[in-house]
Amino acid sequence: MGAVSGARSITDKGGIKIMPEDRRFASLSRGFNPRWTSHPQYVRLVRTSEEVVHALQQAVDEPSPADLRTRITVRSGGHCYEDFVCAEDVRVIIDVSLMNNIYEDRGMICVEAGATNGDLRKRLFLLTGKALPGGSCPSVGIGGHVPAGGFGLLSRQFGLTVDYLHAVEIAVVDKDGKVSLETVSRDQKNSDPDRYGLWWANTGGGGGNFGIVTKFWFKGLPDAPERVLFVASGWEWADMRQEHFTQIIENFGEFFASGAAADPEQYGPLFGILLLTHRSKKKVGLIAQIDAGLPNAGQRMDAFRRAMRGDVPIGLADLDEAYGEYAALSGLAEPKPLPWDSAEKLLGPVDNLRCGKHKSAYMLDRMPGEQIEALWRALALEKDGIERDAVVQIDSYGAAINTVPVEDTAVAQRSSILKLQHQIYWPVDKDGTDHLRWIRKLYQDMYAATGGVPASPAPARPSVTDGCYIGYPDVDLNDRPGEEIDRWSTLYYGSHYEALQRVKDRWDPRDIFRHQQSIELPPQRLAR
Repeated sequence: MGAVSGARSITDKGGIKIMPEDRRFASLSRGFNPRWTSHPQYVRLVRTSEEVVHALQQAVDEPSPADLRTRITVRSGGHCYEDFVCAEDVRVIIDVSLMNNIYEDRGMICVEAGATNGDLRKRLFLLTGKALPGGSCPSVGIGGHVPAGGFGLLSRQFGLTVDYLHAVEIAVVDKDGKVSLETVSRDQKNSDPDRYGLWWANTGGGGGNFGIVTKFWFKGLPDAPERVLFVASGWEWADMRQEHFTQIIENFGEFFASGAAADPEQYGPLFGILLLTHRSKKKVGLIAQIDAGLPNAGQRMDAFRRAMRGDVPIGLADLDEAYGEYAALSGLAEPKPLPWDSAEKLLGPVDNLRCGKHKSAYMLDRMPGEQIEALWRALALEKDGIERDAVVQIDSYGAAINTVPVEDTAVAQRSSILKLQHQIYWPVDKDGTDHLRWIRKLYQDMYAATGGVPASPAPARPSVTDGCYIGYPDVDLNDRPGEEIDRWSTLYYGSHYEALQRVKDRWDPRDIFRHQQSIELPPQRLAR
């Protein structure tokens, strides 16, 4: 196909080349989080694997301009929490969002990298009746979500997205700058360790580290629930004292560390979310879901809710206000049976008009008292009049996730039972300095016992935390010189990091795919 040119775009073998003058450029050169914008030379919209290869080869062959713009980045849904995709040093963005087909292929489900969680619920579910146990935000792209080890409300019942990943198609760049399209799979573990290593790296080694993933093949996906029991309620802040706040967090941790763990068949399918909001909001929130088709599903949900109420003398009421990334969930204070895909749609983000900062932590056990105390100080004790659109979200984890051997995927935190996301938001037209200071201090205070980060246990240093989630990247973790044991790479990848570096050396030896927290080339490569 010959090139079709215009003042604003060019269509050729590399897809649609969007220039800065094009009306689409502004949308494609920013992230979902409006903190992150870029001014690349152009953005490529690609529709096929072949267009990806041509677009990437052209970008690799082109000289960089005489400025800071040197990086080639990949955009799927645009939800990266940091500036890994959209930043001042980006020269070219290759956007795969038009590659969103989902279809059956040789007994597997093929999902193109531009598909979103919403596409999966709408098309995978309608096509096959199956579900990928991934996230609830409908606009998150699979190209970033899956390689990070994505999880969601079905993960305690069925495991992580990567537990079903059988093969990956990915465009890579060799040491001579030549682009090739490779298909790598789980089946190559014994026959071709190099190719198996590239597949394995995409099961939790983060997106945008090794090449441009174009397709994922999933095998053995579970049947989606026909209906779920869903509940969303909360405790009024106006009635909250410190002992109530503490008891709520302890009840949640105790249930998933003890009650659910003691009977995983009974409570493994139950997923809970605790929304610890700032006191300037109305309520502390509680969300839960369980497959309504399971025997005694209602009784299981009731047992969880009784455990959460415990001795807390505050009634649960409607969540009639947006919290964090969740819209208001009115009318769900009592469990209601909902079609599975309807429940998932409730949990999409409110908007993308707020700037945000996110941090994370994995928990091996209940939250200790000093962490709860730090949360109380940050969320409840600020002086009157300060409003913060902030939440520390505690997700249940574990159950089926814990049954997969840690070496089978690149996800290092297979023993964790809870997962935290610390969030703060502010209007796009306001200065975020104070909000950033607040969340950084909260994080430092919560994990003061392990150097200000949720480090994994080490000799002579017990810990109930187990690092951080690369799906919620946080570049503040880079600012810890001399802390090798708790370096960002260890916090994300644990003992898997050296293996990921070897994959990087083999498949991206020129470090084409790089950002502030990309997998680094091994030291011996850098010394050459």
